[in-house]
Amino acid sequence: MVASLDGFIAKKDGSISWMKSQDTYAQGVELTEEYIAEFLRSIDCYVMGSQTYEHALELGWPYGEVPVFVLTARNLAPDRENVEFCSGDLEKLVNGRLKPNYKNIWMVGGAALTKDFIRLNLADEIVISIMPIVLGDGKLFFDQIGQERPLHLKEVTAYKDGMVELTYEIRK
Repeated sequence: MVASLDGFIAKKDGSISWMKSQDTYAQGVELTEEYIAEFLRSIDCYVMGSQTYEHALELGWPYGEVPVFVLTARNLAPDRENVEFCSGDLEKLVNGRLKPNYKNIWMVGGAALTKDFIRLNLADEIVISIMPIVLGDGKLFFDQIGQERPLHLKEVTAYKDGMVELTYEIRK
């Protein structure tokens, strides 16, 4: 998930244009095409909500031909062959269908979906990229998750554009 320093993942109108940083941090890691490609090759499938899916189509599809499972109750037409729309029991989908077939399942975006994954103990870690901006209001990443979850900091990476990525293991 990408968020502002004050924890918002989108403005109130849903816009995410603020995610492009103009900042510079000389000691940071360069976020090159090769760096991104290597990371993307490590992912076996994606799970996302329908709004994240629609944003990805608008912004330019970054998921290639990797299988994508879009969770939605809406009747959406598939735009790509590797996309499947799913609804119903999230635990059954993840534990019964995805985990036996995919090693690295990456849940992309969506505050509601993220909360469901955490509440149902379906997530092993949280990777959050903090952009160098304070939005002041908007859609929160975590709001009213309803439970306390201890985390273990696994990795911190600072990038040249001022973004800081935090990787936490979720303790069960």
